[in-house]
Amino acid sequence: MKITAEELLRRGMERHRAGQVAEAEGLYRRALRLAPAHPDAENLLGICARQRGDLAAALAHAARAVASLPDSALFQANHGATLAEAGRLGEAIAALRRALALNPADAMSLRNLGQALTAAGRAHDALEPLREAARLAPQAAEVWLALAHAAREAGEGDAGREAARRVTGPLAEQAGFLLAGLGAAPLPARAPAAYVRELFDAFAPRFDAELEGALGYRTPALLAAMLEGVAPGRVLDLGCGTGLSGLALKPFATRLEGLDLSPRMLAEARARGIYAALHEADLLDFLPRRAAAWDIVAAADVLNYLGDLGPALAAIRTALRPGGTAVFSLEAGEAAVALGEGLRYRHNADHAATLAEAAGLTVLARQEAVLRREKGADVAGVLFRLGG
Repeated sequence: MKITAEELLRRGMERHRAGQVAEAEGLYRRALRLAPAHPDAENLLGICARQRGDLAAALAHAARAVASLPDSALFQANHGATLAEAGRLGEAIAALRRALALNPADAMSLRNLGQALTAAGRAHDALEPLREAARLAPQAAEVWLALAHAAREAGEGDAGREAARRVTGPLAEQAGFLLAGLGAAPLPARAPAAYVRELFDAFAPRFDAELEGALGYRTPALLAAMLEGVAPGRVLDLGCGTGLSGLALKPFATRLEGLDLSPRMLAEARARGIYAALHEADLLDFLPRRAAAWDIVAAADVLNYLGDLGPALAAIRTALRPGGTAVFSLEAGEAAVALGEGLRYRHNADHAATLAEAAGLTVLARQEAVLRREKGADVAGVLFRLGG
């Protein structure tokens, strides 16, 4: 008996539900060959591509599904979610609104719309869809967390605290960090790794454009200037992101490696072709296992996500070769450590210098600097050059 495209799709969805994404994708492709332009096959292939991080393919499949059936709320919703992940926020918001016009009670689309609006700097507009999503799906921790973030950014602290306290399960650590930012919980030693990973995964598609554009990002160039006169050697770019920092560090590298928590940032960095190796890891786990591995360790706007700098500085000292050099930036503050409005830590420069000396590092140079602009204001920072 000849197999049909519908049967292949049914089998693929069974595999997909079982977590066998590669097998599911193969079955969906077979279905598409039997029935070219089949909208369900295109939509499902788009979901698979998004799950494995191929946003270009995901967008192409999702767009073809919508073109075939523009009145499908499901296809519009998936297209909107994919556009949001790709950083095309205006298009994402429009697609998600179309999906909700077709299916107003879709809690996931409401949440995705709220998150896209928040990412686009429209936190006030995000509150209505997120509150409706919370009403429809009161047990969904992701919705409450998204609502808490939007409320905080909209300046509604009480609402943000209330929403964050509704978060349970694996996301509770992120909610606790948010509560600390809202002044309702003790200051943690660091931002949760999952929060940092998700933040930069979402930011990766528009990272370069935003930082080099309106934000006037200067930290990599400033740190490179701190390295003038240092002999080239093996360089580790901590929190390498998309590789903007690597471009500034490359003249000092006989071998350049990068490390980041975000797989999507690493994918962007890999595309630059400037790194000999890239590592997806937490620096506090990675560095202590790489004793005396690098001549230069650089961290541009990375330590802002750590409240207690002691462990990171000790790990950097371990990873440096004797006589090596470390350069890094911090957002500057008066208190020893505080959590700023942007959920990044601010550090007192004198306190940071004391911690560096305690870790066995020598402060060779230190200077105040404007790291970038944020919401129209300069972000004050301090740069350090340390000897190992």
